[in-house]
Amino acid sequence: MNISFMRGFTAGALALFVLAGCQTVAEPEPPPMEPEPMPERPAEPAPPPTVTPPERTQRIDVEGDLIGEDGQPIGRVFYFEFDRSELRPEARTQLSQHARFLRENSGSRVVIYGHTDERGTREYNLALGERRAAAVRSYLQSLGVANRQMSVVSYGEERPVDPRSNEQAWALNRRAELVYQ
Repeated sequence: MNISFMRGFTAGALALFVLAGCQTVAEPEPPPMEPEPMPERPAEPAPPPTVTPPERTQRIDVEGDLIGEDGQPIGRVFYFEFDRSELRPEARTQLSQHARFLRENSGSRVVIYGHTDERGTREYNLALGERRAAAVRSYLQSLGVANRQMSVVSYGEERPVDPRSNEQAWALNRRAELVYQ
């Protein structure tokens, strides 16, 4: 046999071999998908839920008094024993209601004025009035009221409620007062 015939035969066989290896097999087509049903639309869109703000349970009236849930004023004058600056239990009860109001109304501010009776020197009474006002502020702070909402002023004996010089008048003048701003 001739070499050129052998070459031609080998090239042809090789070409057939290559073509046979490149044959593609068709993959089966997936079954046709059924279209998904369209969700039904409601006739009208649902209205947004109504949100009513919670009612305030406490408020400040036109005279500057804190009004409680029962509609009654909550005391804002707190009395002290002679030469003392400790809060009485009834003062703590009322102050807890003021603290709640101030926590819920962070924009509200209060000034705490400290007062004394006329006995003692002017300097001593100014310091005692400040201790009384500071006792109120400290208690309100312990109940979560921000310091920035409160300020303290001492008048000492300068602004008595009752100018008489007797035990009844002195008892009324030994006080701390809250005034909302």
